[in-house]
Amino acid sequence: MNTVRHTLVTPAHTTSYLEAGPQDGPLLVFVHGWPGLASTWHHQLGHFAAQGYRVAAPDMRGYGDSTVHDDPAAYRQELVLADMLALLDHLGRGRAVWIGHDWGSPTVWNIAAHFPERCAAVATLAIAFGTLEQGWDGLLAVVDRARYPEDTSPYGQFDYMAFYEEHAKHAVSVFEAAPGNTVKALFGRGDPAVHTRPAARSAVTRDGGWFGGANSAPDTPLSSTVLTESDFSELTSALTRNGFDGPTGYYLNHDVNARYAGAAPGGRVLRLPVLFIGAAYDQVADLSSPTALDAMRSTCPDLTEAVVPAGHWLHLEAAPAVNGHIESWLAGRVPEPPW
Repeated sequence: MNTVRHTLVTPAHTTSYLEAGPQDGPLLVFVHGWPGLASTWHHQLGHFAAQGYRVAAPDMRGYGDSTVHDDPAAYRQELVLADMLALLDHLGRGRAVWIGHDWGSPTVWNIAAHFPERCAAVATLAIAFGTLEQGWDGLLAVVDRARYPEDTSPYGQFDYMAFYEEHAKHAVSVFEAAPGNTVKALFGRGDPAVHTRPAARSAVTRDGGWFGGANSAPDTPLSSTVLTESDFSELTSALTRNGFDGPTGYYLNHDVNARYAGAAPGGRVLRLPVLFIGAAYDQVADLSSPTALDAMRSTCPDLTEAVVPAGHWLHLEAAPAVNGHIESWLAGRVPEPPW
């Protein structure tokens, strides 16, 4: 089923989004992360539109055809949520099922925590509740200290995030030196061997930057199990046009994001249906860590969990499995529409 691109313009922001499916169908909103686009959900949009759902996927602020804001503070979660709630109003709905990946995950978690009345249910891929939206405290709590001792690797696999805070412009310049190579290097397929060695992102500070401290990303083959040529072209074009300042801004608000998450009216408990789909071969959202899912399991009483044998880009690499888990959860755990 074909998707249609629309634009929502507010005084503060312009959101470009894709939409498909019947207008009266139950609404699913898919929220991408770093450095994706609305179109990276194409496997899910087509599948669920064909199932009778109304589906929407925005280009998040800083990406694609949405507004690119200059100030890193513009990418704090409170403002990102405002964009999403404005989109929901624009779509004429009171509630939706929100589905996020990567940085889209803290966004949908925060919507569920701060505005449960706008959620029929919430699902995320790769990023567990109680981690990224809680800033450094949440992230460091899930570092496996057997693999990353605190004295030699204080930030564990999240070292690259600490590097952004000190050297954001340098990181951006490396990404922008060869955007196509950056896309190919970042969107790699899953590999079971990742758990036999430290994550490359744990050494970014030591190396003086990404890609071993190089001035640009290496020219590697396209992972065709993750990206089609069309995916690659669209991502490269958008990131060449917009740059990486906006996407990197999401990583520069950990403290304010943690305060915002901590101010949720219901505390850190989500009392609605929650689905988490993990990636077995994700080095950064490392499910092999003994504490990876502790916070989520203790605060989400209606939790459904699944793991697929894929890397971080599981919705691209393992789309049939991901779609199947979402479909089963919608049918078995999510209240009947209207929503």
